[in-house]
Amino acid sequence: MVKKIRNTKLSYICSLNPKNGMKKIQLYLLVALLVCFVTKSFSQNGKYDIVNGIGIFGGLTKVDLTTDNFETTQGDGFMGGMSATVEINHRWYNMSYGLHLSESTISILGRPDASSTSSEFIDYKLFAAQLALMMHVKLAGSYVTLDAGPMLQYNGRLEFKNEAQENYIINNYDNLSATDITGISQFNFNGAVGITAGFKFVKLRAHYIYGFTNTLKKLESENLDTSGGDSRFKGNLSMLVFGAMISF
Repeated sequence: MVKKIRNTKLSYICSLNPKNGMKKIQLYLLVALLVCFVTKSFSQNGKYDIVNGIGIFGGLTKVDLTTDNFETTQGDGFMGGMSATVEINHRWYNMSYGLHLSESTISILGRPDASSTSSEFIDYKLFAAQLALMMHVKLAGSYVTLDAGPMLQYNGRLEFKNEAQENYIINNYDNLSATDITGISQFNFNGAVGITAGFKFVKLRAHYIYGFTNTLKKLESENLDTSGGDSRFKGNLSMLVFGAMISF
């Protein structure tokens, strides 16, 4: 009988051990995080839908380079990626973070040689990866949202779609070749704004992305022949995105 009472007391004391309590709290937190990021739940909390999950996005792009140094025109492209949505209870917005990959065309006017009087657009390919953190303001629950947030973009150098244009001369300059301007800045900071509308599983999305970074600034350190034009370079990338997202 005495032994039984001692065992009971020992069990009671262990249950009061703060280390055991901390372990339980850590376990509960781990389970909560796994439920939040791996699973998806649909329920009502007040007037807001709770929607946590993963989305796969795909769409078409229109890309432009806004600059006074060159004559440019919009180019086409495509984008794909994934995002994770995190609902914040009792809030009029939710958050998402994602990774987007894109391939787009940038077109800059040039001519076959320095003495040529005819011009044509030189088409460059631009590959980019974007890390985005977005806020989604609920205009009509989770069915229509106003989206806005920052993006960190890494892109490669400009690549030629037609290698025969590598030695073209860029208009507005006497001797600046098409190859000379391929080394643009590869890290860019962007801002995005747009709207998303649709049902819980399928939604349409339209976004405008503007590059705050002077993506041509790096050219000033390349010792280029800028005779006939401005030796200071300034240009900002912009992108229109139209696509659809499937959520899980």
